Amino acid sequence: KTSNMNALKSFFSLLELRTALILALSFSAFIYLFHFGFEFYLLNTLLGLYAFYLLIISNRKTLFFAGFFIGLLWFYWIGFSFRYYGLSWAVPFVALGFAFIYGFVFFIVSLPSHPLLRALMLFLLSLFEPFDFNWLQPELLFVHSYFGIEKWQYALILLALALALTLKGKKGYLFLLLLLPAVDLSIHIQEKHPLDISLIQTNLDQEHKWNRFYIPQIIEENLAAIDRAIKENKDLVILPESAFPLFLNRDLELIHSLKKKSRQISIVTGSLYYENGQNFNASYFFQDGEVQIAKKMILVPFGEYIPLPSFLSRPINKAIFGGTSDYINASEPTDFQIKGFTFRNAICYEATCHELFEDKPSLMIATSNNAGFAPSIEPSIQRLLMQFYAKKNNTIILHSANSAGGGVIYP
Repeated sequence: KTSNMNALKSFFSLLELRTALILALSFSAFIYLFHFGFEFYLLNTLLGLYAFYLLIISNRKTLFFAGFFIGLLWFYWIGFSFRYYGLSWAVPFVALGFAFIYGFVFFIVSLPSHPLLRALMLFLLSLFEPFDFNWLQPELLFVHSYFGIEKWQYALILLALALALTLKGKKGYLFLLLLLPAVDLSIHIQEKHPLDISLIQTNLDQEHKWNRFYIPQIIEENLAAIDRAIKENKDLVILPESAFPLFLNRDLELIHSLKKKSRQISIVTGSLYYENGQNFNASYFFQDGEVQIAKKMILVPFGEYIPLPSFLSRPINKAIFGGTSDYINASEPTDFQIKGFTFRNAICYEATCHELFEDKPSLMIATSNNAGFAPSIEPSIQRLLMQFYAKKNNTIILHSANSAGGGVIYP
């Protein structure tokens, strides 16, 4: 017993655990500050620098535990949606799964001990997307800080810290001057988006949303929201992802009603789309009595499709999703022409993916359903990521969400 206790103590060093926890809290603080309504640019700047300093100097065990805590602090909520498949027992296991995944990721980052090589690994981490999931962006720490968020600025921050740690003393401190070009104190004037728009935020419980009993009520409430926007003389009304929780193209009466209303106001709403035996998550755009469909291009891994070989994905699909088929994705993004302006369409996860911003659209309509993860920090991370991409690409994002996170996001 004594030898086992000694072995355990040698592995679980309290100093290493404490350092790992401090590192993880520094790495995650900006999310929780934002979630609770605080934006301290100086604090975010200092905590971000301290987090990367610790990431460069800490040993492998510390970085494994730090990655474990970061995985929990950032993604504890991912399994919440399992509650609606009768798998509430799986929620803590999903959280622990993400904790161990990121513990392993940060352990890989820790393999080289030289500060410059460690900095290189941290830069490569910003390019890493496990299972097509890209929400842990290291540069995101600086989205509400005095540093810029471009790759070259992130590289400069890492290089400055690594060189300062390599050449200790006064000579090393001089390399911190490399931080200066990474500083971004520019003030972006919030340009008014060009149309008078009604952004609808609904608060529909996820359990009720997909219950057929509630569909007539949901339809009635959505149509009432559109009618209010018409009375207010709005140019455009935007409803959230899957605002109509059905295959809208198969409900001809509802399609006819929305086409009729679109002669008075342009309408964008989320719903499902069925075609040739395939299911799509889609946005419907109604204008002047016509309808245009935008199919989702980037699907949510393990939510809308299983990013594994078929021999693995089929049993997972059967166990969790009752054997329903994966959604099918579009091959390219869709743009809507509304009142002479071009809007890029993005459905939830898409608005946090660089692929949707590759040609730097000036305007984007984003729709989300965040109810499946309530209550959690998920809408806050999503909004920070939207802010990140809006800033990088000079894009105004009009975000309509169910549950939380909606609003206008300026660069």
